[in-house]
Amino acid sequence: MSAPPAPAVAPTAPTASARPASPAPPAPRGPHLHYAWVVAAVCLLVLVGAAGFRSTPSLLMEPLNSEFGWSHGVISAAVSLNMLLNGLTAPFAAALMDRFGIRRVAGSALLLMAVGSGATVFMTQSWQMLLCWGVLVGVGSGSMALAFTATVTGRWFLARRGLVTGVLTAASAAGNLVFLPVLAWLISDYGWRSASLTVAGCSLAVVPIVLLLLRERPADLGLLPYGATDLPTPPPEATPPPGPTPPSNTDDRKGVRALRVLRQAAGTRPFWLLAGSFAICGATTNGLVGTHFIPAAGDHGMVETTAAGLLALVGVFDVVGTVFSGWLTDRLDSRRLLGTYYLLRGASLLFLPALFARTVHPSMVVFIVFYGLDWVATVPPTIALCREWFGEDAPIVFGWVFCGHQVGAALVALGAGLVRDQLGSYDAAWYGAGALCVIAASCALLLRAKPPATPPLLPATA
Repeated sequence: MSAPPAPAVAPTAPTASARPASPAPPAPRGPHLHYAWVVAAVCLLVLVGAAGFRSTPSLLMEPLNSEFGWSHGVISAAVSLNMLLNGLTAPFAAALMDRFGIRRVAGSALLLMAVGSGATVFMTQSWQMLLCWGVLVGVGSGSMALAFTATVTGRWFLARRGLVTGVLTAASAAGNLVFLPVLAWLISDYGWRSASLTVAGCSLAVVPIVLLLLRERPADLGLLPYGATDLPTPPPEATPPPGPTPPSNTDDRKGVRALRVLRQAAGTRPFWLLAGSFAICGATTNGLVGTHFIPAAGDHGMVETTAAGLLALVGVFDVVGTVFSGWLTDRLDSRRLLGTYYLLRGASLLFLPALFARTVHPSMVVFIVFYGLDWVATVPPTIALCREWFGEDAPIVFGWVFCGHQVGAALVALGAGLVRDQLGSYDAAWYGAGALCVIAASCALLLRAKPPATPPLLPATA
């Protein structure tokens, strides 16, 4: 008769022992610091290191002109090719990250950039600069472009996505802040080759960190994306069925997915508005100011290290502006943010030609602060609009939008150099950039909110 009570006690033990094996608790019982923040920190370091490559061209303009006699137009052509390949590589890199993983693509890109930068110390002909800095560094840096940021934030973050996007975007500015003064000092005291070797060494130093700490997806660690409460549906690559998947995998290897996404996105009006405005973004930042600010300041008698310090100061305020822009993107209409950013940038560029002088004066400092806050503030709302319109394909679509950014940067980097060679001044380039910003603001404001996914319900609710 005492046997029945025993089963009554037994059920309580299995329930306690079964609790750790249930799938629901792992997310709450994870580490206090979600691993998404570790991934974000690694990406931040990678982007800071890669920013050294974007800091170098403006500093090399005068030394290469002095040593080899190459004109501003010739040197700008290498920078232009770099930016063009940087943009063309980005969407394919996003597809390759889906296929081969973020870690492999990032590590390979850093190695390629290190080789390209290191090889420049042996060049004696202008075509060698086109090969090393234009092709090798361009393809490598394109694989570490903003599509990399879109892929990481899309996989690892649900909450705070706009803020993290802003922080990672600001890493490029932080890289300028770290590298520009140091590289300017190295070039001044030890020659331009020391700067190229320093950039290559810093790039190589980041590779082991990427291989050790970077992870592909939260599911690899049994986690949910930061801020998620439900298990995400596994991506198609994670559970390949035996039959029809090999053709699609082959397509991904060949980059056909990136082209397919482009074909679909190119049939929509929002894609062209985003790509057009972002092309002007590239033209008025990396292409013009990032490449030609230091030589333009030199035309007015400013010492190169002083001009490099001003451009680094742009990076300081860019960090603040981009992070704040990410915070605003989580709360405000991205279309209106973009329109405001472009109008403010255009106004500041129209005033710049009158501000150059031999020494730094308060008006130039005001420009640096104002322009710095706006430098890459356009990225978080642009990525948000890509996600709004293109969903899961947003990283690849943004890769193509970023391609437009780099095409615009490449055209203006080359064009401004030719303007300087022909007119002896950059003034026309600054005024033209200000006018382009008005067009970019118009493109942003012409974007409309995406209609609901189930339009048949609209008449019923009305």
